[in-house]
Amino acid sequence: MNKVGILTIGQSPRSDITPTFKEFFHDNIEFVERGALDSLKEAELLKVIAKKEKNIYVSRLHDGRSIIISKRELLPLLQHELSKLEREVDMVIILSTGDFPTLTCEKPIFYPGRIVTQVIAAMADQPKIGLIVPLEEQRRITINKWKGVTNDITVAVASPYDYANFKKAAQYLKDYQVDLIILNSMGYNEEHKQLVRKESGIFTILPRTLIARVVLEYL
Repeated sequence: MNKVGILTIGQSPRSDITPTFKEFFHDNIEFVERGALDSLKEAELLKVIAKKEKNIYVSRLHDGRSIIISKRELLPLLQHELSKLEREVDMVIILSTGDFPTLTCEKPIFYPGRIVTQVIAAMADQPKIGLIVPLEEQRRITINKWKGVTNDITVAVASPYDYANFKKAAQYLKDYQVDLIILNSMGYNEEHKQLVRKESGIFTILPRTLIARVVLEYL
């Protein structure tokens, strides 16, 4: 039986994401979940919460609360859990569209953010991209990341844990007449995707299902 590691930047299990992968993979796949913040007690979580940092991420705790994490505090915790996880599995999926170039792993490791950007870069014509990100503070870093793919980028902000802003974000990108929309967080789900497509009428990419299809080719 193949074992697939799922490593979240928050806490595991990710009951909001893992079922998506189970829908794609056959029954002889075992999932092993770990989270960068799994070893932290409630009081220790205060140390990783982002304050004035520019490099930040949003993720979920095991009780469903969201948390905004400092990348500086996150990286050693993420590597620690990855080093343990790789001994148990055949491959690892990082549940984040962020970049973590300093992570080391002896098993195949899949970064959704890299996969999405490479898929779009492979398109024949340079598209006008609309990106939805969870936090306003992620706007500048996201634009810089995607400049290597296209110079025509528009960013809207809507947290995956706040559905109220999604209609507004979809309409915003529709008004800018983008060619496609990317939900730039693993926290976004099929419901988010369908809402954006309904409101905007624009082709929308959901990273969590895209990464599932790519990983499936390795199994």
